[in-house]
Amino acid sequence: MTIIGANPATLATPIGPFRHYTIAPDDHRLVYISGQVGQDENGELVSGGVGGQTAQVFRNFELILEDLGVGPHHIVKLFTVLAGKGSFAEFAAARTEVFARWYPDGDYPAHSAFVAAELAGPDLKVEIEAVVAVPR
Repeated sequence: MTIIGANPATLATPIGPFRHYTIAPDDHRLVYISGQVGQDENGELVSGGVGGQTAQVFRNFELILEDLGVGPHHIVKLFTVLAGKGSFAEFAAARTEVFARWYPDGDYPAHSAFVAAELAGPDLKVEIEAVVAVPR
C-alpha cells in the first residue's frame, strides 16, 4: 500500500516530513496504536534522552506493525507529544534517521506534534501514537 494523501497547492508546504492529509483506503481497517514510550521489551526506559527514547518508540512501532502484518507505509497518522521546551530538535534528528529508512521516497504520513510540560512518568521524554491502515 502506498499512503494516499496530499499537500494541496492552496496551502503552505509542510514545515516538516508530513502530509497535510492522508486517506485510508476503503479496503483497510483503521487500527489505533496507543502512545508508545521509550521502554524496551523488559519495560526499562532506554538511555539517550529524547533521541534514544524516540528511536525506541519507533522500534516499538516496528514490532507492533510486524504483529499486524504490515509495515511503516501503512501508517496514516502519527501524533507526538514531547516533554519539555527545547526537546524538538533532538526528536526531529532521531525521526529523520528512522524516516530515511521507512520513507525513502518522502511519502510521509500525516503527523502532528507538540511539547508539554511533562508526560505520564517523570523520566519520559517522548510519546507517539499512530493510526494504521491494515488490509481487510
